[in-house]
Amino acid sequence: MPYFDAASAAPLHPVARQALLAALDEGWADPARLYREGRRARLLLDAAREAAAEGVGCRPDELTFTSSGTRAVHSGISGALAGRRRVGRRLVVSAVEHSSVLHAAADHEDRGGTVHQVPVVRTGAVDAGTFGRALTEDTALACLQSASHEVGTEQPVAEVAGLCRAAGVPLLVDAAQSLAWGPVPEGWSLLAGSAHKWGGPAGVGLLAVRKGVRFAPQGPRDERESGRAPGFENLPAIVAAAASLRAVRAEAEAEGARLRALVDRIRARVPALVPDVEVVGDPVRRLPHLVTFSCLYVDGETLLGELDRAGFSVSSGSSCTSSTLTPSHVLKAMGVLSEGNVRVSLPRGTAEEDVDRFLEVLPGLVAGVREKLGAPVAAASSPAPDDSLVVDALGKRCPIPVIELAKVIGGVPVGATVTVLSDDEAARLDIPAWCAMREQEYVGEEPADRGAAYVVRRLS
Repeated sequence: MPYFDAASAAPLHPVARQALLAALDEGWADPARLYREGRRARLLLDAAREAAAEGVGCRPDELTFTSSGTRAVHSGISGALAGRRRVGRRLVVSAVEHSSVLHAAADHEDRGGTVHQVPVVRTGAVDAGTFGRALTEDTALACLQSASHEVGTEQPVAEVAGLCRAAGVPLLVDAAQSLAWGPVPEGWSLLAGSAHKWGGPAGVGLLAVRKGVRFAPQGPRDERESGRAPGFENLPAIVAAAASLRAVRAEAEAEGARLRALVDRIRARVPALVPDVEVVGDPVRRLPHLVTFSCLYVDGETLLGELDRAGFSVSSGSSCTSSTLTPSHVLKAMGVLSEGNVRVSLPRGTAEEDVDRFLEVLPGLVAGVREKLGAPVAAASSPAPDDSLVVDALGKRCPIPVIELAKVIGGVPVGATVTVLSDDEAARLDIPAWCAMREQEYVGEEPADRGAAYVVRRLS
């Protein structure tokens, strides 16, 4: 069964498995002890730290092992903010950061701090100049991911790091998705990573803090990991994480080129095979293994279920797959279609035949989901006598409001409007996106008794 969700968790690398099994036999003792078994464990821990630091691009004494990538992000943000509390309490983040960053930002706000979100362009990247202008005198910390977990877009880290350095603001980079493919450009002050993203075992994160960065670890401290990650180290997992990072880096150039060619095939073929599809993210400045596309008139959760039954494991940032039924904050910030969203992220070793079979089965699955939802094959062509039409989609979830709009837009004269009443948060994003794809005019949003009224003018 082809596994196409490496961005969530990459399969365990063979080197990680070998290192883990060996370390279970050799690294079970307390590395803080001075007897033979403890010294052996300390040697393994030090070697792992040196290997991981080499992969990150920092000194070994700047790197801390944490219990997860999320813990690394949370500890990095809280420690940097506390270390610079005399400067101010302003935190600057991009609007498309991983949820771990946004959760830490929300906690900072709850504690009386301020957070500024830098918007992104339609590809999902920040504009470096816009980010730089957000760095005010009272900014304690800035956060920018190296590459998007959801759409693969690479961020201008080097440019932003230069602006942060000029402003005297430390930059924390979430490098979880990109570390497998190469080091992050120089200039960052703090960096977080997660081993299960590159083929290491789950439960190991990395936090690097450059020397000279003001940093005050929060919460109870002990003598381990420089007081930044209390608790007994999971040494076998740490050893496996460091070994696998070195291994994937050695393969990165060749495997990255091979996977990029497969992703290019998906990016080109999906819009040609499936009508009404938007491929999102930057087509050039992106991770080599990841592509995200959205299908009009498709329930994302249903489509993922159909792909699973066909033998493909993929993920989605669609509003329909979240427990809150709200659009992905990344897709929302980008202003792109959120319904029917599919993220394909290829693990190392993905076979060309698996990608070809995916492209073979996808069109039929999308067509089947659209048929079940009653999606229009083509808009009606006969004009209606009225100059406007109101569609009541209250209480209906994605993608029904957009389907109902598409069914009736051809029934009003050119220049007339269709108003869609909807209380689904996804409609606020998907109706304008539909208008852009269909070359119709999105007039705007108006208040309604329930939800909102979205007004669309027919142009053709």
